Amino acid sequence: MPLELGMTHETTLIVQETDTARASGGETLPLVLSTPRMIGYLERTAHQVLLPHLQAGQSSVGVVVNVRHLAATPVGMAVRFRAELLEVDGRRTRFKVEAWDVVEKIAEGEHERFIIDQARFDERLAKKQQQNPAA
Repeated sequence: MPLELGMTHETTLIVQETDTARASGGETLPLVLSTPRMIGYLERTAHQVLLPHLQAGQSSVGVVVNVRHLAATPVGMAVRFRAELLEVDGRRTRFKVEAWDVVEKIAEGEHERFIIDQARFDERLAKKQQQNPAA
């Protein structure tokens, strides 16, 4: 099934303490959804748009994230993440990404992903690991 512009996917999360700025950045930070966790869910949601349309042996990786975190969301509140496919250029895909908690919009921006051949990706990663002096 081909990719079509305008395809969307939504994901929902109930914010847990493990999703917070405090959990990822230290005790002095508030118990609110962290920006890195939010971006991770936005990326995951965009990947889910692509997933049913990928061929066997393909996956996707994020390469660009340009997102504004607009409002804080406390522990226990639901967040809805949405990704809409805006552009397909060969293996490069571009998405509009947004998120809302039950009160307001908390994020907006764009995200790009590349469709990859998983075996080729893994091979390149293994070669890179062999060059790692710390390994």
